[in-house]
Amino acid sequence: MTSIKKDPILVVVQLTGGSDYMNIVVPYADSLYYDNRPTVGIHAQDVLTINERFGFNPALGSFKDLYEQGRVAVVNGVGYPNPNRSHFRAMDIWHTCEPEKIAIEGWLGRVIRDIDPHGENVLTGVNFGRGLPRAMALTGVPVASVAALEGYGVLTGISGQEQRTRALDVFERMYSPAIGTGATMDYLGRTGLDALKGADILKTAADNYSSTVEYADTVISQSMRGMAQVILKELGTRVLYTSQGGYDTHANQVPVQTPLLTELSDGIGDFFADLREHDAADNVLMMVFTEFGRRVKDNGSGSDHGSGGGCYIFGDPVVGGMHGEYPSLKSEDQLEGDLHFNVDFRSVYSTIVDKWLELDAKSVIGGTYESLDFIKN
Repeated sequence: MTSIKKDPILVVVQLTGGSDYMNIVVPYADSLYYDNRPTVGIHAQDVLTINERFGFNPALGSFKDLYEQGRVAVVNGVGYPNPNRSHFRAMDIWHTCEPEKIAIEGWLGRVIRDIDPHGENVLTGVNFGRGLPRAMALTGVPVASVAALEGYGVLTGISGQEQRTRALDVFERMYSPAIGTGATMDYLGRTGLDALKGADILKTAADNYSSTVEYADTVISQSMRGMAQVILKELGTRVLYTSQGGYDTHANQVPVQTPLLTELSDGIGDFFADLREHDAADNVLMMVFTEFGRRVKDNGSGSDHGSGGGCYIFGDPVVGGMHGEYPSLKSEDQLEGDLHFNVDFRSVYSTIVDKWLELDAKSVIGGTYESLDFIKN
C-alpha cells in the first residue's frame, strides 16, 4: 500500500515583549543564576527537570510532557550580531531577517510565495490575531488574518443569501480599480477579492469539527484551537501564525509571566493533543520565538531588555533534546550584562525552510547559514 506524503505545515508562535529565556529553560545547577536573580529566579526544587543542569519553568507542564516524548527541540543561545534592544526594531529583524537595514518583506511572506507562486490559494498563509505580522508581508502574497473563527466572515450579519451576495458585490467593486489599470489599483482589487474569498472559506473550518480536547478560554488557546480547525479542514494552509503578548516584565515578573507561560503551555499541549486525536500531527512543525531575552541580573522586581534567547521547536518531525550551547553566565563572558548568542536565528529559519518545507533557504532568508540538526532526516 502506497502512503501519500502530506504537505509540511509550519506554525509560528510569537511571544511578544521579550520572554525571559533564563526563566523558561532554567540553569538550576548554576549558582551564578541565583547570584544574579535573587528575586525572579526559579527555585531549583520547583523546576521541571530536563537534565542534571537545566529544567523547564514549573508553569510549562506541556513543554515537559512533550519533551519527554521526544517532541520538543530546545535551541539554546539564539540571537544575532550587535543585538538591538528596541522591541519594534528587534521584532522587525526577526520578521525580515535584516539586522543591518530596514526591510519590508517578511521571511514567511517569501515562504508563502515560494509555496504558492501564483497566489492560487488565498489561505496558504493564515494569521490568528489583529493585523498582519511583518513576517508574512510581501507584495502580491495573499494572507488571511482572523481574530477568531466563530462568526468570522465579511458582512455575515446580513440575513439572506441574495442580500449578502448583493452587498458583497458592492464591497468587491469598492476594492476593484475604479479608474485605470495601474499595478497598485490592481493589487488593491485582488486584495479585496482575496479577503472576501478567504473569509467565506475560513468560516467553514469549524463545520463538522469535533474533539474531546477542551481548550481553555484564553486568547492563545482559542488561537490554537482555530489553527487546529484550519489544519483539520485541509484547506491547503501551509503557514499559520499567532502571537501572545505581555512578556515585557520590567516589574512584577513572576506574577505576570507565570500565568502567561501556563496559558502558552496549555494551549500548545491541547493543540498537539487535538491533532494527534485526529491523526494529523505528523506533518506539523511549530516554532516558538521571542524578539530578545532579558538581562542576566534581575532589577529587584523584574528583568530588563537583554539578548541571547532560545527557540522552541515542537512536533513529531523534531529531533528532541537540547540543541546548541546554553550561553555562559560568567560576567566576563557576558555582553554588557546580557547573554552572548551562540546560534544565529537565521540558522533556525534556514533549517526549517530547507529541511522541513523543502524550499530554497537562501532565497527565503537572504543568505547561507549553518544548518542545524533539530529536524529528522
